[in-house]
Amino acid sequence: MKTSDEVVELTRELPERLQREVRDFARFLLEKRTRPSRKKLRLDWAGGLKDLRDKYTSVELQHKASEWRANDALGRR
Repeated sequence: MKTSDEVVELTRELPERLQREVRDFARFLLEKRTRPSRKKLRLDWAGGLKDLRDKYTSVELQHKASEWRANDALGRR
């Protein structure tokens, strides 16, 4: 008996609720297998705020960057 046939037979013996769990888990495994691998971290942004170093401390700049990101996410400028 092939593995897939055995899985089908075992699944049929389970209650409907557990059959759904088996299907969900199989879908999860498929997605995990086909999901693209994580890309390497890009650092092309490094130094991008260099012109602001005399205007803000590093902590102030972190807060300002968070504010800019939040405003951008909300569509504000």
